[in-house]
Amino acid sequence: MARVQHPNLSKPAGSVEAFTEAAECLRTLAHPVRIRIVQLLLHGRYTVGELAEDCGIPDNAASEHLRLLQRCGFLASDREGRRVYYRVAEPHLKSLMACIEGRFITHAG
Repeated sequence: MARVQHPNLSKPAGSVEAFTEAAECLRTLAHPVRIRIVQLLLHGRYTVGELAEDCGIPDNAASEHLRLLQRCGFLASDREGRRVYYRVAEPHLKSLMACIEGRFITHAG
């Protein structure tokens, strides 16, 4: 089958190979606890214990979720004395979360 060329349309930059890292990070984000962690961190800094309590999971499980999110560059951490606070390091997560909330979270009103 012949490929149809569209002379008036420009193709966006990118390729399947270029999206490999994006796909890996989106797979990492695609977990309900990790989405909730990102949502919380878009509104402030939290410790592992605070995130674990909100998500209803043990601290060690929260730590593992945070480690995975940090590995993709989504989060960063800051030590203040004995506490470690996590925060969003990837500014594009705000737009992605707005899309997720708009589609899946029903707001009473």
